[in-house]
Amino acid sequence: MKTDKLLFGAAYYDEYLPYDRIETDMALMEKAHINVIRIAESTWSTWEPQEGVFDFTHLHRMLRASAAHGISVIVGTPTYAVPTWLAAKCPDILAETHDGPGRYGCRQNMDITHPVYLQHAEIIIRRLMEEVSSYDHVIGFQLDNETKSYDTCSAYAQKKFIDYLRKEYQNDLEALNHAFGLDYWSNRINAWEDFPDVRGTINGSLGAEYQKFQRKLVTDFLAWQCAIVREYARPDQFITQNFDYEWRNYSFGLQPEVDQWAAAEPLDTAGFDIYHPSAQDLTGKEIAFGGAIARSIKKDNYLILETEAQGNHGWLHYPGQLRMQAFSHLASGADSVMYWHWHSIHNAIESYWKGILSHNLQENATYREACTIGADFAEYGDRLKNLRKKADVALLLSNESLTGLQWFRIHEDLNYNDIVRWLYDAFYELNIECDVLSVNDTDLFSQYKILVTPALYSVSDTLVTHLKNYVRNGGHLISTFKTAFSDPVLKIYADDQPHGLTEVFGMTYDQFTNPVNVGLKDCVFRNHAKTVNDAVHCWMELLIPGSAKTLASYDHLHWGSYAAITENHYGTGDAFYLGCYFDQTLLKELLTYIVTSVGIMLPAEQYPVVMKRGTNDYDRQVTYYFNYADAPAMVVWNGGAATLLMQDRTVRSGDTLTIGGWDFLILEEA
Repeated sequence: MKTDKLLFGAAYYDEYLPYDRIETDMALMEKAHINVIRIAESTWSTWEPQEGVFDFTHLHRMLRASAAHGISVIVGTPTYAVPTWLAAKCPDILAETHDGPGRYGCRQNMDITHPVYLQHAEIIIRRLMEEVSSYDHVIGFQLDNETKSYDTCSAYAQKKFIDYLRKEYQNDLEALNHAFGLDYWSNRINAWEDFPDVRGTINGSLGAEYQKFQRKLVTDFLAWQCAIVREYARPDQFITQNFDYEWRNYSFGLQPEVDQWAAAEPLDTAGFDIYHPSAQDLTGKEIAFGGAIARSIKKDNYLILETEAQGNHGWLHYPGQLRMQAFSHLASGADSVMYWHWHSIHNAIESYWKGILSHNLQENATYREACTIGADFAEYGDRLKNLRKKADVALLLSNESLTGLQWFRIHEDLNYNDIVRWLYDAFYELNIECDVLSVNDTDLFSQYKILVTPALYSVSDTLVTHLKNYVRNGGHLISTFKTAFSDPVLKIYADDQPHGLTEVFGMTYDQFTNPVNVGLKDCVFRNHAKTVNDAVHCWMELLIPGSAKTLASYDHLHWGSYAAITENHYGTGDAFYLGCYFDQTLLKELLTYIVTSVGIMLPAEQYPVVMKRGTNDYDRQVTYYFNYADAPAMVVWNGGAATLLMQDRTVRSGDTLTIGGWDFLILEEA
């Protein structure tokens, strides 16, 4: 979805405020050039305090006040937090999970398959849509909030799961038993009516299939909501959802509980919530990686519906960092920056998740910096919106592989998203921008010079064929350990590993172990191939090269005869296999060797200077330089004649530019 202007805003909750100050807030927003607010998604119990009793006083106050100040509105459906009366009426509406029955109190605690929940959710959605239908400045709708299945294991959900399996396996229990290996420990199911509670299973295939089914519940739930909202929405109004990521006290990796590619299909545009460390820990990596996933979901620009202002404890930004963060989102392909939230809340669980305004609700340093962002968005947004990104490298991600490595852990300190970020972060520090692809995006493989498969544990034969053809036709494949190990239902392939790709990689292996005091030696990709002690961590596969060239071997008394990293020419392309997890510094040296060998120009600048590029609506290349350090940095411009935005200065090739600490530059080529 292309936008007419950059959206700059915050979530706003008149119903949370300690006293009436809506006009004060709107005036402060207008002064900061805030042009959009998100409302309504959190307070079902305010809109419907008792069953069938509705009160939209706060909703209309926010809509009328925002209209008077020229501020657009995104309305959220309030279905992710159920009111007390609904839980009292129907206690089993609270999700029963692997941990047992739920209790009322937290949000997102309901069974999204429960017919009573769905009945009442539809009522409140329709009433809300009717209430907002007359407001021209409502520009879009957000479905629910960071939706998951909430691990529902209710009788409703498990019955749906059995129906799903009967359809998937054409009612053939013999086929199901064979595919999942259910003869093991007498887990075989001989009649559908004997199907056990999935919460007790020790079978990884069955357990992972239930997790896949739970992801489908999210897809179906959002499609159901979207269809209802679509009945009321005008053609000029968009529908989105605020997807999120694996959470490690900040946004880290691919979301395990949602197939975001499938869930986003009915939406007009993808929305995302990205949170990240700040102050001395600000790197921009979470913004860039989150943006790569966000771009991939709809193959388009996206909206940042939530990010931090002051945020969580310890996230208070250094002066200038709020601006860096905002423009880094744009440089990754976002068309909006919206904060959670406008005002800090005075009670409940998120009291210390601070908004733009602190608890005294007065102007502060964060607000004043936000004012500069809003002013620049207003002045330069026409040249920064709808940025089209083109990368040479793509990471191929898979929910099934993520789930597989949850069931069959590589190491307690290493999971799927660790491996994804290990690779992504190394490319990021080398200033090589990356896209993300779903395993179903096989038609896009040929657009990339390098395709990377981080621990692609679960593969179909069809996907293997696409990977082989990609390399055969001139592509360059980088795969890590645990790639092509199991089929789509996590049954381990019975042929040589990696399944179907031994010819492509020119090597195989049949043994692996945890490394203890293992280094790397004979590293071809280093300027000096000296041994690196204790470089290998968590996992190692003992590679046996055939036609492959060994790029590094293990430095170990007993494992020293095995390869650790290999390179193989196949067809007109090349395939690189990383058989172990090793130090990040060495990984960057290896990637430098690979990208140089395949003809990708490596920028002179490296982290903490970060470059991002794209093409704007005027078909001009826009280049961002970010400096993630206290000390100023110098860069040499090697592009064509360009305008240094926000400084009204012309720059020519060879000019030296200074980037202040925690600052950035934007250049638009003529």
